Amino acid sequence: ASSRLQQEYVPSAHLSAACTCLAWAPPGGRPPPSKEGPQRKKRKSEVGEVDKQLDILAIGTAVGSVLLYSTVKGELQSKLDGGHDNKVNCVRWHQDNCCLYSCSDDKHIVEWNTQNCKVKCKWKGDNSSVTSLCISPDGKMLLSAGRTIKLWDLETKEVYRHFTGHATSVSSLMFTTVKPMNENKPFDGITGLYFLSGAIHDRLLSVWQIRSDRKEKNAVVSFTVTDEPTLIDLTVSEVKEEPVKLAVVCRDGQLHLFEHILNGYCKKPLTSNCTVQIATPGNDVDSTPKPVPILAAAFCSDKQSLLLVYGNLLQPIIEKVSLNTSESHICLIRDVQKVLSLKTDVAVRKVKTPVVNSDTKVLVPGIPGHSTAVKTSSLGKEKKKNKRKPGETEESIEERLEALDIDVSKVKTPGGLPQTDSFAVLLVQGLESNDAEILNRVLNTKKESIIKNTVARMPLHAVIPLLHELTKRLQGNPYSASLMVRWLKSVLTIHASYLSTLPDLIPQLGMLYQLMESRVKTLQKLSRLHGRLFILVTQVAASEKVQDVTEVNQTAKLVYEDESSEEEGSDDEMIADKDSDENWDEDEEKEEQSDEQEMTVEKEVNGDSDLEPENESEEE
Repeated sequence: ASSRLQQEYVPSAHLSAACTCLAWAPPGGRPPPSKEGPQRKKRKSEVGEVDKQLDILAIGTAVGSVLLYSTVKGELQSKLDGGHDNKVNCVRWHQDNCCLYSCSDDKHIVEWNTQNCKVKCKWKGDNSSVTSLCISPDGKMLLSAGRTIKLWDLETKEVYRHFTGHATSVSSLMFTTVKPMNENKPFDGITGLYFLSGAIHDRLLSVWQIRSDRKEKNAVVSFTVTDEPTLIDLTVSEVKEEPVKLAVVCRDGQLHLFEHILNGYCKKPLTSNCTVQIATPGNDVDSTPKPVPILAAAFCSDKQSLLLVYGNLLQPIIEKVSLNTSESHICLIRDVQKVLSLKTDVAVRKVKTPVVNSDTKVLVPGIPGHSTAVKTSSLGKEKKKNKRKPGETEESIEERLEALDIDVSKVKTPGGLPQTDSFAVLLVQGLESNDAEILNRVLNTKKESIIKNTVARMPLHAVIPLLHELTKRLQGNPYSASLMVRWLKSVLTIHASYLSTLPDLIPQLGMLYQLMESRVKTLQKLSRLHGRLFILVTQVAASEKVQDVTEVNQTAKLVYEDESSEEEGSDDEMIADKDSDENWDEDEEKEEQSDEQEMTVEKEVNGDSDLEPENESEEE
């Protein structure tokens, strides 16, 4: 009633295991008012409205445990462990038997016995994470949803019905009717009832009907809102003619009110009867009115007036409002600034530095029993240093680092590029400003992983400019062309789907197509030339190896034979050395042959190098 905080509870492990969802236990066996769990800020409005018998609050955590907190005692009553090993997405109490149901990212649904804090039953609810639960009015069925919605029989734990659900994960499920619309047939507790579902990033709320035949799986009615619904409250329709009233709070801070009699299929999505917004009066210094976000809304027990929660999450304002829903758009003017005056400036000024006497010793945190003396003189000096005169210039970061004895050269990264796993931002800046230096640095990257990450993270509007830049560079130096091919490959593989949607793709990339065609034309000739050269080079290498083995003996014989044939020429010696002479002749012939071969190879190589250098490099 007074918008004051009554109680605050921070679990001991709130940093590692943040609270993800909560639900009030039914007081004394009576079913609780239809309220939604996952919004933590809502409980303040509920505490004020519901009887004081509401006591136990079930809180799901990010690590899979469920905490039971007693608001009367103001302390944690018990902790339910061992059910889930991942984030709990939704908790729901059974109306009658103190059972608690929870669902999690680990794809399972768990039924807890809250008396002995043990798992009563655990079963797989979906192939992906289960995000929302809701128990039927008679307590015999359970709705669960990930993206598709399933209706379970709680006795057998078997799926009773399937519904198509939403494209994204469902954030809220609730029954909208208690009795079926067709009262002629006997009621089995579930057939003919309607329920509502909302999903994240989905601006349509869907209403589904549980039918006796299994064929109908699609929504019967849908409500459209302006943004993703964050909180939904409704009044349950108990009689046939009574319309369902719906209050939907959206992410953009607006509240939409719907009123609709559920009587079968409706083709068009229904728009809201009334939209509520809150704004500041705008009569202060800043004359423009500013919107105030609505954080939560709930119907009061009379089903007419609403409790609105708006303003700041730290200190929300709760107000009971009765609205004239005949107007399609209502803007409430509230001066939030006067109510919310967070005195931050005062708090900052209250920090005082203690005056320390030079004789005293001050204990500091660390090893117990150790103390350090605080030098008061240095404190005074520092204070003087900080107050600069108007004429003085401030020291640069580099000078400060030098004063701290940090090697400045180590702080700066070599090569001018930061050490990172992608240069998406740099690349976009380079393309927009046409800065050759930035583009050269980024595009000369050789690491495949960096190239892939950069291309994957760059915005779509930069893809075509990048392709133009790559085309320009492919026409240049053959060395840069081999680098550009890597970038080109990544762009065409990662952004293929985007490129295929462009209507003017062929004129945009015409140059690139021609370039590729001309390159590929010479590929066949180059492959043949490469084959021939490869055979020649391997033969030359092989013959050189053979020569290397016998080279030492040959040179010695050669020198000796030359001298003997020129100077002496005696028959006896000639006969004696006949064998070696023959050997030498053979060797000489071999050498001449190999020399000729080398010459021909060199000629071929020199002759063929007239081909375009880029063709060679690409073939390589």
